[in-house]
This record gives sequence, C-alpha cells and structure tokens, in this order.
Amino acid sequence: MATAEEYAKMSDSEKKKEDWMNNKWRPMMGWMYMVVCMADFVVFPILWSIVQVHGGGEVKAQWMPITLQGAGLFHIAMGAILGIAAYGRTQEKMAGANNGGLNVPTPTPSFGSTPAVSAPATPSFSAAKPATPSFGSAPSTPAFSAPATSSTPAVARPSVTKPFDSDEMPPRD
Repeated sequence: MATAEEYAKMSDSEKKKEDWMNNKWRPMMGWMYMVVCMADFVVFPILWSIVQVHGGGEVKAQWMPITLQGAGLFHIAMGAILGIAAYGRTQEKMAGANNGGLNVPTPTPSFGSTPAVSAPATPSFSAAKPATPSFGSAPSTPAFSAPATSSTPAVARPSVTKPFDSDEMPPRD
C-alpha cells in the first residue's frame, strides 16, 4: 500500500487498479459461496434427476451434495472466512477506512479492558427507598389479595376424612 502522499499523487485510474482486489474480495467470496450453494443444492439435484429419468426411466438414487461431504467442512470454512471478513470490514469502517477520507476516532473494544464507568453522585447504599417497589422487595400492598373487609361471612368447610384402605398404612398416633 502506498503512503498517503504517494496515494494523493496517483491518478484515479491507478487508485482503481490498486484498490480493485482490496475492495472486491469480500463480495466475491460471498458471491462464490452463493453460486456454489445454489449449484449444489438446487441446480445439480435437478440435473441429476433429469439425467436419471432420461437414462433409465426412473430416479434410482438421490443427489448427495458435494459440499456436505467431509462433515460439511466447506460450509464451516466459508462461514469462518465470511464471518471474519465481515468483522474485519466492520473494524475498518470504525477506524475510518474508505469513508471518503473522514477519519472519526472511535474507540475499539478489546478483550480484557474494563469499560469506563462514572461513579454515582451518592452512594447506592444510602439512597432513599424508591417510590415503586423494585425486584426482590416486598410490595407495600399485595397485588392480588382479597379486600380487607368482607361482606360475606367465612364459612367453615367440614373436614373430609378418607376411609381407611387396607393397602395403606394406618395413620400414626
């Protein structure tokens, strides 16, 4: 890659020649993967069936997708390549690459770094009790309770005793 001064001196056609592969390899990988998947899962199975019908009159064997041979390693590898490429492009955009010369400094997250957190104005232990109950605290009034005064008198239900069954153990005293 040329330095910024050399890049500024280049003509537009030179810039396009230099940047063609750098700009187009990610989309080309995606297009290639899409074409391979369409061929392996749509076009080849149809052609396989047509060839069998014309050759012997009936379809005797199913198409076995080529890209699924070897435990689908092709799809795993392409997923990794496209995923890492997308992540890399995101990092480039966050750093300001290919954004029309606009370089806006943005922090990039890194593993193991602690985010900047501002301390509260007052300690959280001495804060006043919130007006609404929070998770884990008892509500001031039960949400689904019966009214405190009842217009109907409470009726005692008779206790129902179960008859003794010889297969069960007798109750203990």
